[in-house]
Amino acid sequence: MKTSLILPTYNERATLPALVEALAPLAAPLGLEVIVVDDASPDGTAEVAARLAVEGPLPLRLLRRSGKGGLASAVLAGAEAASGGIVAVMDSDGSHPPETLPALVAALERGADIAVASRYAGGSIGGWPLWRRAASLGATAIARLLFRLGVRDPLSGFFAARREVFARRAYWGIGFKILLEILGRNPDLVVAEVPYPFTGRAAGQSKLSFREVAAYLRLLRRLWAERAVRGGAPGPDRASAGGRRRVH
Repeated sequence: MKTSLILPTYNERATLPALVEALAPLAAPLGLEVIVVDDASPDGTAEVAARLAVEGPLPLRLLRRSGKGGLASAVLAGAEAASGGIVAVMDSDGSHPPETLPALVAALERGADIAVASRYAGGSIGGWPLWRRAASLGATAIARLLFRLGVRDPLSGFFAARREVFARRAYWGIGFKILLEILGRNPDLVVAEVPYPFTGRAAGQSKLSFREVAAYLRLLRRLWAERAVRGGAPGPDRASAGGRRRVH
């Protein structure tokens, strides 16, 4: 099955060429196409991507957006343009290892609807200061507690899903945690978690800001409100209830 890999970019000029080069060996076995969605990066990332589309080692398309619309909405724009039966997402800053991508695709082929590259289900985190680790663990715990998610890393930015998962709903695309919205709004999905070693970005600065934190809180509030409208607080997660929620 063809795999469309979405790479949202904002000021990733320094890391994008190396990432595309590392993805090249996966192009044939995964039927890979890369879709770069650039949010008007002032550092010229779009120009680098345009050159890679012509001269690069694998099929690549560039979607240019007129401003910084946010990672979640960039992923949705890429998914709409994707032609593959599998849609995958990863960061462009060097923190997500391309060699994990085949394991995500394999999990879908074994029956999962969505495969999450997980830092907390056997994976690891490197290159982050203590405060950043604590913030990530805290945000993850809040999401899991509020929505009783069996998934250990619902805030991962590295995952793959069947194309139909993106076609299920008109997603909001709030902030930068699109995976949490997908999981929160589709509690019946069969989910697999694949451990991987997360590393700090290879170049540039973190995009975490007060604006992104506020967007995350807004997403939590909207997810909770939708759950309430559909019938009260979230019920037991299918994984913990013995249902068909996770595959290995």
